[in-house]
Amino acid sequence: MQLNKEILEKFISPDNSNRESVQETISKLTSQILDFLTDASNYSPYPAFTRFTDPYFTIPDLPKKDVQLTESVKEILAHSMNAANPKYIGHMDSIPTLWSILGDYLASAINNNLLSLEMSPFLTQLEYSITKQFSTLFGLPDASGGILLSGGTLSNLQALIVARNEVLHTPNGNCFSLQKEPVIIASEHAHASIQKIAMLLGIGRENVVKVKTTQDAKMDIADLEYQVTNLLASGKQPFAIVATAGTTVSGTIDSLLDISALAKKYSLWVHIDAIYGGALIFSQKYTHLLAGIEHADSISFNPQKWLFVAKTCSMVLFRDFQNMVKSFQVAAPYMKAQPEFINLGEISIQGTKKAEVLKLWLSLTSIGKQGYEQLIDYNLHLTKIFTEELSKRTYLKVSSQPELNIVCFRGEPEYIGDHAYDQWNEQLQGYLLKNAGYFISLPTYKNNVWLRVVLLNPFFKKEHINVLFEHIDAFEKTYR
Repeated sequence: MQLNKEILEKFISPDNSNRESVQETISKLTSQILDFLTDASNYSPYPAFTRFTDPYFTIPDLPKKDVQLTESVKEILAHSMNAANPKYIGHMDSIPTLWSILGDYLASAINNNLLSLEMSPFLTQLEYSITKQFSTLFGLPDASGGILLSGGTLSNLQALIVARNEVLHTPNGNCFSLQKEPVIIASEHAHASIQKIAMLLGIGRENVVKVKTTQDAKMDIADLEYQVTNLLASGKQPFAIVATAGTTVSGTIDSLLDISALAKKYSLWVHIDAIYGGALIFSQKYTHLLAGIEHADSISFNPQKWLFVAKTCSMVLFRDFQNMVKSFQVAAPYMKAQPEFINLGEISIQGTKKAEVLKLWLSLTSIGKQGYEQLIDYNLHLTKIFTEELSKRTYLKVSSQPELNIVCFRGEPEYIGDHAYDQWNEQLQGYLLKNAGYFISLPTYKNNVWLRVVLLNPFFKKEHINVLFEHIDAFEKTYR
């Protein structure tokens, strides 16, 4: 039996027999992508939704020609969110660095599996080195280290599994042996993944106790201590406090020093969700906002956000890496044991692991620490300008003073009454997209509708802010 030649043409032949046709296909696709990305400012950041019928996605019986696939690429580009447009400022979706895109391309081409050292001899060493360097950047001790994972939820999950095992002395993860109900404590504005994790851990969403926040949206330390002592008195067993360095809606950073001190007082694990705000470690001017992060037992951080790395790319770091290994490792008998570079699939929540580290390393190498410092400081400079423009308008208010490049604000014109504020903000969002081409998100926050901008795109400028506020003012005048 022999394979059909048309099937073999869908692979890159290792004997150089189809290089020309492969190169032509890659060249066409690259041109399509570049045509879109280099002209992204002229495409809407938020395409009109089109409902495709199921037959459009049907898996064909026979292979399609490459020319048919390039037509599909046109559809994909036309109907996808356009984060490359500088006016896309609604979410934490960054425009990826060039070498991040190429890194994903390279990782897919070599298709190494970071499950084990023998399946990824170079990349395993790279991941160990990069996570160690990030541990140092966050101020963790020499014994620290970490792993990369495909998304922040997985990073938070692995951190809290290890926290449970360590604090509650359940090395095999058996919660049924516990005499007291285990509890996670987090801010009322903590990421939704913490509740998912409670379900996965088998402790239930109701055992994520939410701490009140202060007027500036930070975890209230007095209420935090009250919750800890109340839980202990009621016979429950808190084992971890989750602090946030950059909440999703308002970008607020909890008081990390105070939380760490309280966690130490009650022998609790402190996990810091620095998924977004962790990027401040590259800015000499703003890194002080993360004061106290060096006391964490674990830290989660997503380079796929403020380090402009293509999705997905997340990491979880541990203060005591070897302790994490002892607590979490499950040996893979089908892989050769590695004493120096433990197989990452044995100590990771993922078995098969894509080389997320490659695009991260190439981005870091191409931009450098000083380059990232410029990017972060530039974004925060624009945030200050944006906030100043907000303060000039009495009909607009901010949820709290921004610490990151996230601004959560809301229109509350006196002449329409508070019952109509939500509708006013919803209509403003639609107006800005239709008339100015700006995409701003519309989160529900403190039981009301707010507007949120994330000033992340390096091609976003002061001029964009000026035009945006001109349109906001124009919309407001129509309501007078």
